[in-house]
Amino acid sequence: PWKAVYKGCRNYSGEKQFILAASGHIAGIVNPPAANKYGYWLNDNWPEDRDVWYDTATEHKGSWWPHWQQWVAAYAGEQVPARHPGQNGLPALGDAPGTFVKM
Repeated sequence: PWKAVYKGCRNYSGEKQFILAASGHIAGIVNPPAANKYGYWLNDNWPEDRDVWYDTATEHKGSWWPHWQQWVAAYAGEQVPARHPGQNGLPALGDAPGTFVKM
């Protein structure tokens, strides 16, 4: 479904970037960058034809996480400490990675 997502992204204005991961939507999220299992494609251009985007994209080895983290940091505010499960009376719903991943 990446082609449909790409088409939708073209409708947004402002700063944006489309990253195509070599893995699926679950594997690309639950595998940490250190696993170094998959690569990704980037292209700064937004041609209407999605196949042209792919054919002119640059393939990168490794996880897309570090690239995205660097990109989003330029638009993010100051970092704050992470909350801890159970903090402020909010109980943890379950152990990571979550029950939806195990379905």
